[in-house]
Parts: sequence; C-alpha cells; structure tokens
Amino acid sequence: MRKYIGKRIAISVMILFCTTLIIYALLRCLPASYVENMAMQLASKPGAKPYEEWLLQLNASYGLDKGIVPGFFTWLAGAVQGNFGDSWKYTVPVLEKFNEVIWLSFAMGAIAFVLELIIAIPLGVIAATKQYSKTDYAISAGALVGISLPTFFFATILKLIFSVKLGWFDLYGLVGRNYAQLDAMGQFLDKANHLVLPIITIVIVSVGSLMRYTRTNMLEVLNADYIRTARAKGLSEKKVIYQHAFRNTLIPLVTIVGGSLPSLFSGALITETLFSIPGIGYTSYQAMIIGDIPFSMFYMTFLAILTLSGNLLSDILYGVVDPRVRIA
Repeated sequence: MRKYIGKRIAISVMILFCTTLIIYALLRCLPASYVENMAMQLASKPGAKPYEEWLLQLNASYGLDKGIVPGFFTWLAGAVQGNFGDSWKYTVPVLEKFNEVIWLSFAMGAIAFVLELIIAIPLGVIAATKQYSKTDYAISAGALVGISLPTFFFATILKLIFSVKLGWFDLYGLVGRNYAQLDAMGQFLDKANHLVLPIITIVIVSVGSLMRYTRTNMLEVLNADYIRTARAKGLSEKKVIYQHAFRNTLIPLVTIVGGSLPSLFSGALITETLFSIPGIGYTSYQAMIIGDIPFSMFYMTFLAILTLSGNLLSDILYGVVDPRVRIA
C-alpha cells in the first residue's frame, strides 16, 4: 500500500505541474487585465506618463514582461516556497486573504455536505427497497426537481419567499445592521441566520444527484445472488438490507465522498455571489473578473490539489470499506 500511495503521489505531482502550467498560460492570455486597467487609470491623471510607458513599467514590476514559460517557472519557484505574491485586487498577500475567507466557505460546505448525506443516502435506500411504489416515485421526482433546478433560480425563489414576503432573513450579506451592538452569542446567531438560505440552496441543488446515485447502486446490490441467498436462509429484511446490501453500496459511494473534498473548500461560487457571502468562491470571482492573476492562480492550484487528493483518498477508502479490495 505504501508503494502504491507513493506512486500515486508522484503521478499526482506530475499532473499538478501540467495543470498549473495550463492554468497560468490561460490566465496570461485573458483579454481583461488588471495591469492594463491600472495603466489606463494612471495615464488618465493630469501630467501622467503615456499609457504605453505605464503598461511596460507595471508589467516589469509584476513579472509579466517575460514569456509564459519563463513567467510560469518564476511563479513556480515562489509557490514552492509558499510565496504566491500579493493580490492585485485586495492589496494583501494572497495567503493572508485566502486564510481570511476560506473558513467561512468550509463551514458552509461542511454543513451542507453533512445534511446532504443525512438526507440523500437514507432516501435513496428507501426508494430502492420500495421500488415502483408511491414512495419511490415521490423520492425520484423530488431528486429530479433538485437536479433540474438552476442555483440562481432556486436562490431567487428562496429570497423572494423568505426575505421579501416573510421577512425572516436578510437579502444579502453575512451580518445585519445591528451586528456591532450584539453580544458574542448574538453575533454568532446573526451570522448563522444569514447562512441559512445559502446552505439550503446548496443542499437542495446537490442532494438529488446523490439520492439517485444511492438508489441506483442499491438496486444493483439488491438484485445480486448473495442477497437472494441471504433471504433464502431466513434472515430478516432489515438485516439483509442494512448488514449485507448497504455495506456493498458504500463502495461506489466512497467515490462521491472523496470527490466531494474539493467542494468543502472551494466555496459555492454562484451561491456566495447571489447572497453576497464573502467566502472563497465570491472572493475568487471578484479577483478573476479584474484579472487578478496571483490570487486566481493560487485558487486554481488549490482546487487542483484538492481534486487530486480527493481521488487518492477514494482509492485508499476502497480498501477500508471492502476488505476484498487490496493493492497487489
């Protein structure tokens, strides 16, 4: 297993190198550029240097006067040492801004992910064990609705009902108008109140696919020969389903769990933007639209590392869930 993990890590490092090179090249080729916008602003001031001179000076100061490959290796040399530069938009070190916003997105993602598992897996199992019943049709219809709903549409409906009509929640932001006058517990509850609708949005638009995935895999297991044998031996239906069938259903579900690792940290970009929640998704979106290469480059690299780590975690968990799965 150690040899296998070491080999996978080495392959992941090679993939990460190629991925970051492609990301850097794409960011350098974007039509919008913070440097160009800044050069225009500086050149528009009375008595300022021409736009071309400002552009050359700023490109040199940010290392953009080099080619894509030399520029990438310059960035890579700093990244290996933990130096990702300063964000052009937020004017602070990239890691400082990242550490400021990541934990809010992680809290939202973790809560939504736990709720998704609690809702989707039991409902998927129930739908499979009651195939073609009214319960199965109702659960499947609900899952299809969740899969089909666009995030922006569902979030708008929630805001219309619970913010505009009922007035239970604020439309935007993380804190209310009276946040500064509240005590510590009041401030915590105020933030929690502002996160209710974003978390509901994430859960509803994500739970349907996992529910359908669980149902499909559970049906395959329930039709296996060893399940019929267990029933023929006189085992109770509860024991057949939850001790024999469900454990084998966990094997494909491990892929979903491992693949969900990036979503816990990457932030729900659309949801955070719609509700103006200052998490990593919203922050990265604001950085990308002005061409903030240092922050965008770090964020994309971070997602690539999480994706590769999630795939490796899934492979390792296979052996934990199913003792029959072993690495030769």
